[in-house]
Amino acid sequence: MSLVRRSFLLLTLTGLFCGSVGLSQEVAVLKYNGGGDWYSNPTAMPNLIAFCNQNIGTTLKEKPETVDVGSTDLFRYPFVHMTGHGNVFFSDEEAENLRNYLLSGGFLHIDDNYGMNTYIRRELKKVFPNKELQELGSDHAVFEQTFRFPNGLPKIHEHDGKPPQALGIFEQDRLLLLFTYESDLGDGWENREIHNDPEEVRQKALKMGANIVQYVFEN
Repeated sequence: MSLVRRSFLLLTLTGLFCGSVGLSQEVAVLKYNGGGDWYSNPTAMPNLIAFCNQNIGTTLKEKPETVDVGSTDLFRYPFVHMTGHGNVFFSDEEAENLRNYLLSGGFLHIDDNYGMNTYIRRELKKVFPNKELQELGSDHAVFEQTFRFPNGLPKIHEHDGKPPQALGIFEQDRLLLLFTYESDLGDGWENREIHNDPEEVRQKALKMGANIVQYVFEN
């Protein structure tokens, strides 16, 4: 894991609390308000974790923790995954907590499970009012880890007939946040019987997910 993401710069979150982002190689699922199903795809992250442990040398716990977007526990995890289908809402305090987390070395992967695009874009403006999502080129390092994706983000599930997009928010040259849109990686990570995806499609999704994890821990 990279020094920046592993040591997480010391931050003052309130006048009474100082926290540093996690010192362990662990991942969590983000719990948020607004009514969206943050808990969707329950088998996705355990399957991705197992794939990473088997293929890229991680030693992640079998099941991810759940962490609230407004909790100081967020700073325990170098990598946090977020998904859902519907509305997302961050209070001002939650947006500030997430901003501090990301600027101190944390990383958020948001995977649109279909239907959260409009809402997450609105809420990200609370987190970073002066930053815009930027599309990652197919030559970005996240596509050139253990598994190579020369054409960029793979298409896993068809929804609106749009091409998949990998969108990021940067601080200088550091990628803080990755939003995968019109790809639906998480559905590809789920147990085979849930979506009946061909194994080739599931493998593409798992390999891309492993690349994201590896990128976060090694860059």
